[in-house]
Amino acid sequence: MAEAARMPKRMPPSRITGPTTRSGVRAAGLSDRELRHPEVTRLSRDTYLPTEQRERLAGRFAAILLTGPPGAVISHLSTADAWGLQIPFRDRGDDRVHLTIPPTAGAESRVDRRLYRLAVGEMDVVRRWSMPVTSPVRTWRDLAAVLEPPALLAVTDQLVNGLVSRRELGEELARRPTGRGCARARSVLPLADARAESPMESVLRLLIHQAGLPAPDLQYGVRDTDGFVVARADLAWPEHKLLVEFDGDVHRERDVLVKDLRRQNRLVAAGWTVLRFTSADVLGRPQEVVAAIHRALGL
Repeated sequence: MAEAARMPKRMPPSRITGPTTRSGVRAAGLSDRELRHPEVTRLSRDTYLPTEQRERLAGRFAAILLTGPPGAVISHLSTADAWGLQIPFRDRGDDRVHLTIPPTAGAESRVDRRLYRLAVGEMDVVRRWSMPVTSPVRTWRDLAAVLEPPALLAVTDQLVNGLVSRRELGEELARRPTGRGCARARSVLPLADARAESPMESVLRLLIHQAGLPAPDLQYGVRDTDGFVVARADLAWPEHKLLVEFDGDVHRERDVLVKDLRRQNRLVAAGWTVLRFTSADVLGRPQEVVAAIHRALGL
């Protein structure tokens, strides 16, 4: 009995169930000690969140908005996440929430948030998970100010694949024709293509465009003599019987690799030239990638 009496008491579960502040905890009739509970994470000054919600976008967004200035809107890279956009070359170690605040607001960026002082109109804001976020077109225009052209084209390709039209993006650019990112947006928009199937495929396509090579067909279906599609390629120049593939990480898996090799053998036997590149090629040896395609085109 004495041994049992000496056993430490198990800590009760945290009574904080969502984003909160010190004043919010007190208003709920709880002690400040609740904020030091192991199941509660302090994001920054007076901004707290249950630890199990730390990796959820909606939870972090709500916590940041709770201590953001009036008129704050989730924007830029964070809204890209909310819309499910994949951005290449992104620093995944930086998980700050991006927030656009009124130009006159006195708030400053913190360890958990990156603030932008920009005017935001009513038509720029929609609700996502019941929170204010920038619309897809406004998000695109904002991203043009912070992304390099390859990443911006990857985002643009994804946006025109169901979220918005190229015409709507053009209207947004016409509405904000000057300012940071306008030249980038203007150069990328004509290249947008909903058929792109991966961000790095978009990056490769921009590399080809910037090198002055002919534009390829996307997701080209190679047909056999009976007219059946026997293979599909990321990029193709049918008149030159040239196919270019971008191989992401999934192509390193044994089953996928075996299928890729068998498919490539069939295409080569049918008279096609097949070039395959990885991110190491596109990012580390772009001139060699361009030269290989240039040679294969016979230019």
